[in-house]
Amino acid sequence: MIVVSALFLPWQINYFASAMALVVLILVLRFFRVPDRRPFLAGKTITAPADGNVVVIEQMVQEEFLESSCIQVSIFMTIHDVHINYFPVSGRISYQKYHPGKYLVARHPKSSSLNERCSVGIDTPHGPLLVRQVAGYVARRICCYAVEGEEASQGSELGFIKFGSRLDLFLPADASIKVQTGQKVTGGVTPIAIFK
Repeated sequence: MIVVSALFLPWQINYFASAMALVVLILVLRFFRVPDRRPFLAGKTITAPADGNVVVIEQMVQEEFLESSCIQVSIFMTIHDVHINYFPVSGRISYQKYHPGKYLVARHPKSSSLNERCSVGIDTPHGPLLVRQVAGYVARRICCYAVEGEEASQGSELGFIKFGSRLDLFLPADASIKVQTGQKVTGGVTPIAIFK
């Protein structure tokens, strides 16, 4: 590319274009990296489904899958985080649905219910939970590998959200929360909560 562009562009522009292309290449390789991790595996423990910062911990009523009061824990991913999403528990995938929607900033409180999203309900021996991938203003591509009727394995890949966004966990109301707002978590590794 450098050789071809050198034929048509002044050397200053050619070097600048080459430097910018190298920066873009490094950012893309960093963004799509796949870290080698040893997941935290424990039957009653719910692990982080993504890297990022905990931005929401609140009681609410979840009507899509749990149909009851629950605890919502939301993790916001920046462009610098690993964007692989992980199954937070092992169990049977009993619900999977894609919802088209808007592209509000992922930190916006209403983004969880208004933005493009993909919801995955998992039944475990300790109770059900819902994990939701939410697209944001920049992230406009959700990849979800969950298939209804199949088994989820804690710490294995649930999917991918390109260029940042958030993951919402909807947990039983009696779950014991192990994180706090603002905490940095690591997908597949950090314990988020424990089933009663």
